[in-house]
Amino acid sequence: MKITVLGTGYLGATHAASMAEMGFEVLGLDVDPSKVEALSAGVLPFHEPGLAELLKKHVNSGRLRFTSDYAEAGAFGDVHFVGVGTPQRPGSYAADMSYVDSAVASIARHAQRDAVIVGKSTVPVGSARRLRELARQNAPAGVQVDLVWNPEFLREGHGVEDTLRPDRMVLGLPGHGAHHDDAAADPSDDQRLEAVMREVYAQQLEAQIPLIITDYETAELVKVAANSFLATKISFINSLSELTEAVGGDIRTLADAIGMDDRIGRKFLNAGVGFGGGCLPKDIRALRARASELGLDQSVRFLVEIDDINIRRRDHTVGVVTDMLGGSVMGKQVAVLGAAFKPESDDVRDSPALDIAARLHSIGADVHVYDPKANANAAKRYPRVDYVDSLPQAVARAEVVVLLTEWEEFRSMTPQQLAPLVKSRQILDGRNVLDPQQWQEQGWTYRALGRKG
Repeated sequence: MKITVLGTGYLGATHAASMAEMGFEVLGLDVDPSKVEALSAGVLPFHEPGLAELLKKHVNSGRLRFTSDYAEAGAFGDVHFVGVGTPQRPGSYAADMSYVDSAVASIARHAQRDAVIVGKSTVPVGSARRLRELARQNAPAGVQVDLVWNPEFLREGHGVEDTLRPDRMVLGLPGHGAHHDDAAADPSDDQRLEAVMREVYAQQLEAQIPLIITDYETAELVKVAANSFLATKISFINSLSELTEAVGGDIRTLADAIGMDDRIGRKFLNAGVGFGGGCLPKDIRALRARASELGLDQSVRFLVEIDDINIRRRDHTVGVVTDMLGGSVMGKQVAVLGAAFKPESDDVRDSPALDIAARLHSIGADVHVYDPKANANAAKRYPRVDYVDSLPQAVARAEVVVLLTEWEEFRSMTPQQLAPLVKSRQILDGRNVLDPQQWQEQGWTYRALGRKG
């Protein structure tokens, strides 16, 4: 069985290299020739721990190749994974499905033998049935092309691990569940598709990783439901941090206490500057848009407030920095530590850290940003601030140090290390990862979101 992966961004490149690691011959396809050229040379155009080594290993072994030619992919593959983007549509919260539609139609059109298309992109519920028909309409006469929906659950910074050893796998099949009135949903199709996917994921199944078989619609909803729940949990603790900050409580202790309840759990209860990245913000907005199309606005109305709380954290952080600088940031030296939306990633899409740095700059601060991996991407998004290449350069002559992405380099820095470099011993811990006592004992003004200054 030969595998193609359509789209070689974060999801596609990770999936392609991981499939090669599992022993398959893999062909990655992208319409961007520069991506194909870089990956073919074994060069990963973004940061993801462990993936660069895996890419080089399998490009060198010949097990993993890349192309921009759909005819080559159609001739090569038995199973075609679709991992192209579904960005937020301009002027709308809805997902832009044009890339997915194009990939499905193109690979079906060029299929030279019976094949299975496996959707991994995050799409609005209801898309898979439409895409199945699109594939069938475009397949050449005598060639059977069918579709499975297999959502991804990758965490940036853990992408290889989450592909090779996921905590669960979900397969959406056309005939499963309540769609008995769907004339195109033949039970034998489900059996055949499930057998193919069990062969693809034989290693994971042997390792007893749970496999959930369901209908298309449930499979499509799993990813956005998971992301919406995580976003809700983050915004919940951030909304409470506004209370603890106002009354003198400690949000970290509060989170520890409620997190001990196993119905709640401690993960994703870290108060701070909020969530970002290419998934959570986009996915909760796309779910709102799809619910609205279905006439169900009221059902997910809470997501409006989740989004609002998250954006409000950025305003609040700018306000705290302004307060620490005596009511105005104009002309003040501000060190911003972090530009990526999370550590172990160079992704700056909808990053709270970069947005806060940009806001501080826009109101007159002299901002110096340092991120171990994301400086180059941040400079493309917001070139007007000053990006420096090290922690000492960032904090030199700073009147306040603002920690916004919890890289280990920042978590482990000490007040003694920074004191000779800064102008004023002031630090805002935007991720609640430092020891307040350690900094205060060394004469620093320490502020953190969720604790009274």
